Amino acid sequence: MKKIQLIITPVFLLFFALGFSQENFSSECSEILEKEGNRVVFGCDAGAKISLEFLDAKNIKFWYAPNGKFERNNESFAVIDEKFDPGFSINVDESNAAFEIFTGDLRVVVEKAPFNVKIFDKYQRLVMGDFAEEAYTTEGTGVTAKKILRKDEQFFGLGEKTGPLNRRGNSYTMWNSDKPCYSDVEDPLYKSIPFFLSTYNFGIFFDNTYKTQFDFGESSEEHFSFSAPDGPFIYYFLYGKNHKEVIGSYTKLTGQPIMPPNWALGFSQSRGMLTNEKLTRQIAREYREREIPNDIIYQDIGWVDGLQSFDWREDRYDDPEKMLTDLAEDGFKVIISQDPVVSQSTEGQWKEADGKGYFALDERTGKSYDMPWPWGGNAGVVDFTKPEVADWWGELQQKPLDDGVKGFWTDMGEPAWSNEEDTDRLHIKHHKGMHNEIHNVYGLEWDRVVTEQFEKRNPNQRVFQMTRAAYAGMQRYTFGWSGDSGNGSDVTAGWENLANQIPVGLSAGLGLIPFWATDISGYCGDIEDYGEFSELYVRWLQFGIFNPLSRAHHEGNNAVEPWLFGEEAEKISKAAIELKYQLHPYLYTYSREAYDTGLPIMRPLFLEYPTDEKTYEIDEQFMFGEEFLVAPVVEEGITFTQIYLPKGEWIDYNDPQQKFSGEQFIDYDTPLDRIPLFVKAGAIIPKMPVMPYIGAMDNAPMILEIFPSNKASEFTIYEDDGTTNGYKNDEFSKTKIEAVPGASAISVKINTPETSGYETEERNFWLEVHLEEEPGKIQLNGKELSSKALSELKENWNSDFNEEGHSFDKENNILYLKFPDTKKEQLIEIEK
Repeated sequence: MKKIQLIITPVFLLFFALGFSQENFSSECSEILEKEGNRVVFGCDAGAKISLEFLDAKNIKFWYAPNGKFERNNESFAVIDEKFDPGFSINVDESNAAFEIFTGDLRVVVEKAPFNVKIFDKYQRLVMGDFAEEAYTTEGTGVTAKKILRKDEQFFGLGEKTGPLNRRGNSYTMWNSDKPCYSDVEDPLYKSIPFFLSTYNFGIFFDNTYKTQFDFGESSEEHFSFSAPDGPFIYYFLYGKNHKEVIGSYTKLTGQPIMPPNWALGFSQSRGMLTNEKLTRQIAREYREREIPNDIIYQDIGWVDGLQSFDWREDRYDDPEKMLTDLAEDGFKVIISQDPVVSQSTEGQWKEADGKGYFALDERTGKSYDMPWPWGGNAGVVDFTKPEVADWWGELQQKPLDDGVKGFWTDMGEPAWSNEEDTDRLHIKHHKGMHNEIHNVYGLEWDRVVTEQFEKRNPNQRVFQMTRAAYAGMQRYTFGWSGDSGNGSDVTAGWENLANQIPVGLSAGLGLIPFWATDISGYCGDIEDYGEFSELYVRWLQFGIFNPLSRAHHEGNNAVEPWLFGEEAEKISKAAIELKYQLHPYLYTYSREAYDTGLPIMRPLFLEYPTDEKTYEIDEQFMFGEEFLVAPVVEEGITFTQIYLPKGEWIDYNDPQQKFSGEQFIDYDTPLDRIPLFVKAGAIIPKMPVMPYIGAMDNAPMILEIFPSNKASEFTIYEDDGTTNGYKNDEFSKTKIEAVPGASAISVKINTPETSGYETEERNFWLEVHLEEEPGKIQLNGKELSSKALSELKENWNSDFNEEGHSFDKENNILYLKFPDTKKEQLIEIEK
C-alpha cells in the first residue's frame, strides 16, 4: 500500500492544487442541445456549453460559455460579417466516442469524453487540436484555451508587437498602452489586434476586448494558449490553402481597409513643436526651394487653443485660413492632431460636455472621471461609445476642415496614461461598459466617430486619419503609425529601435494595418549633434520611404528636415524620397489590392514564400508588393550586409546588370547612399516622373520599367481619381501590361483599359526596358519606330501626344520608348 501511495500522492496533490487554483473544463460534452443550419451547440458537465458556428466550409466561430449562457454586453466591435456562405449548413454524425462534421474542406472531430475538438484538412492532416483534457480551463470569470503545439509550428501576427516577427516561444498581452521610447522587447504597446497566423495554414481571431493573453509556447513546449479574464470567450478559426487566404477571411470578417487619398502616399514632415504658422510656412518654402518632394505638413497638438476646442491658437497663427490656402496652392496638405479629451481649463467646452453627460464617468462618484493629461491639465475623457457624442464631436472637428485642413492625426487614444499599472482607470464607466471591457476599443470607437462624421459632413471625400491606439477592425476607419519609437536616453543609440520597426511594421500589416508609418528618425531623444545623428537619420529614412505612409517626426522642437543633417545626408535623402514618388503608381496599385484583399503592402518574406522555412526567421527584410525585395540597413557603420534572396532570379535595382539566383544569402555592399533593393526578373513596374507633390504634373507619362525574363509576366495598373470614395463603387481604370519572351523578339502588350466611371487623362507611355544587348528592329503595332536622341525623345513628354520613337542607352543596356496612350490595345515588339 505504501508503494502505491507514493505513486498516487504526487498526482493527487497536483489535482488538489489545480482544483483550488482553477477549474478544468468539463471532461464530457456528450449531448447536442441545438442543431440548426450552420450551428451546433454541445452540452457539457456542470452546465457549460460550447457553440460551433460554421461561417462556410473553412471558417468556424467557437463560443465557449462556462455558465451555459451565450451572453455579451456589446455586439462585436470588430466583426461585421459572419455569413460568409449564407446558405451553408452542416450535418453532424455521431458515434459512441465522438461527433464528426465534414465540410468538404475540413473534418471536425468533437470527442465526447474527455471533450476535445480536432480539426483536420481533407487529407486527414491535423490543422489544429485542443490540448488533452485542458481544452478550456476557468478561473473565476477568466477562461484559457489550450491547443496542441507542434515542434515545427511557427506563429505570426498580433498587430504591432515588438521583438521578432516569429512569435514562437514568447507571450504577449493586449492592453493598449502609452509606451514612449519603447524598447525592442517591450509589451504591450498601443494597439490590440488579437489575430495571429500559424504555419499550419490557419489563423485565430480572439474577439475579446478585455486584457487578453497569448502564449506561443513560452510556458510549455506542448501547447499554445490564449486567455481572457472576463467577457464572452469567442474566437474564430480561419483556414486557407495559404496565409493570404486566411488574411482574406479575416478581412471579410472584420472589414476592408479604406484607401487613403493618393497624396497621402507621398512624403510628409512633422515635429512635436511644429505648431505655428511661421515655422510651417518656412518648412514648406525650404522643401520647394530645395526641390525635395513633399505633400503633407503636420501640426502637433499645440496648434489648438485648448484641448479640445478645435480653435486655432491666435498667438501662433495669424491667419490660418490664408495659410492653408497658400500652402494648398503650392501642393501642401495640412494634417492636424486631435486628442480625445476636453481640458478643464477649456472651461466653456468642458462645462458643456460635462452638463450633457458626454464624458466617461467615475463609478465611485457618478461624476465625470478626472483624468490627468500630459498637457492642458486634468481633463474629461470623451465617451465616444455614447451615440449622442458623435454629432457634437463631428461639428467641432469640422471647423478646421472648413478652414482647409485635410485630415487628422488621432493621438493619445489609449487613452494616454492608462497603462497596466494605472489601475485607477478601471473605475472609469463608459456608456457601453466598464473600462476593463472598453479600454482596448476606446481608440477604435474614437476613430469610428472621426471617420463617420468626416464622411457625413464631407460627402464622397476620402478621409485621412492616422491613429496610434486601436483594436481589430480599425482598418475600416483609419491608418496606423507605430507611436513613440527611438532611444530617449541617447538618440544616436537608436539602431536597435530602427531595426525592430521593420518587424513591428510587418506584423501590423498582417493585422490589417496596410497603411502604416514609422516616425522617421524615431520620436524620442534630443538631437544635440546633427552630424553624429545623420547616419541613423538617413538609414531610418531609407526604410521609411517604403512605408506606405512616410513621415519624418521627432519630439519637442527637434527638427528632422533632411537638410539639417548636412549636404551628403540631404542629397541621399532627396534621392530616396524621389524614388518613393517615382514608385507612386506601383504603390497605389498595391493600395487597391490592400483594399480588395486585406493583403499588406509591406510583406514578410514568408507571405510570398510560405514553403521556405528560412523566411520564418528573417526580420529585417521585406517584400514591397510582390515585385520588390527591400533589405534596409539597420546597423551603424557597416559597408556590406548579408541578404537572403528567396527562390527565383533577382536583379539589383541599383545596378540592373547585376543578377542573382535565389535560395541563397549574398554579400551586398552598403555605402550610405545605397538602399539594398532587388526586383524580380520579369517584373513590370509602373512609375511616374519625379514631381514636387502628387499630381503636380498634368498629363504625366505613365512610365513602365520592364525587366524581361525567360517567362511571361504581367502587371495590372490600377488608377482612380485619388481623392473621392468612388473607388468603393469600383470607379477606376485598370490596364493590364504583359511581357512575353520569344525566340526572336520580346513582346510587350498594353491591353485596352478596363474602365468603370473613371478614365485616365491624355498622356504618353514611356517604356524603360532592361536588355542584355542592343536590340534590332523596334515595332509599335506593326510599324517600325525611328531612333532618336534620348533628350529629344523626353522633351515635351507630358505635352506632345503625337510623337513616337525609341532610344538605346548602350552603357546601361536600357531601351527607351515613347508613344501615345491611345486607350486601346497596343503591341510593342523588340527584335533580339
